[in-house]
Amino acid sequence: MKYNIKSCIPIFFVFIISACNNETKKLPILGQREPIEKIVNGKTVVDTIYQTIPNFSFMNQDSIIINNDSLSKSIYVADFFFTSCPSICPIMSKNMLSIYNKFKGNEEVKFLSHTIDPKHDTIPVLKKYATKLGVSSKQWHFLLGDKDTVYQLAKTGYMSFTAEDNKAPGGITHSGYFLLIDKEKRIRGAYDGTDETQVKQLMEDMDVLLNEYKTKN
Repeated sequence: MKYNIKSCIPIFFVFIISACNNETKKLPILGQREPIEKIVNGKTVVDTIYQTIPNFSFMNQDSIIINNDSLSKSIYVADFFFTSCPSICPIMSKNMLSIYNKFKGNEEVKFLSHTIDPKHDTIPVLKKYATKLGVSSKQWHFLLGDKDTVYQLAKTGYMSFTAEDNKAPGGITHSGYFLLIDKEKRIRGAYDGTDETQVKQLMEDMDVLLNEYKTKN
């Protein structure tokens, strides 16, 4: 069988363009932003300060302190849950597990699940929950912290809704979003953790974000 070289050239360029697009694609930076003026080479330029995740310090299921410094070299996915949640949390945990399994072993990727029911979700409870899910690596941290601190972090840091509600299943209402955070602690994406299509998009966007750092080096 003979191939027409000229007819293959357009297809070849399509692949080249597609590859370039994947390499140069960047995710947006979400949250509040503030323009500031600064002097660069004697000229006044406008720069942008983006919202970042505030400093925090919580204990994980292995009684290890996790804070901003622990994540300085990693992107991560964060969510808010509680182990006795009878509604969306089991679905979220199942979908987060799929993401965890894809990136398991990648030291540049971490997962943070903040309990919003610290009275019940003690360290042993969180450890049991993690073990039941099959989480054995140091990538996925189930975090315990003071309730007021966690609720405030959810609201102001992650733009996530959490509140006590006697009418809600389990007595707590909260958003089911997964938040993608970059190494600079900026929010790069928000995804419905109960929606498989959005979870798939999150995994694709994580690859994009990792490639963003790869091309910088």
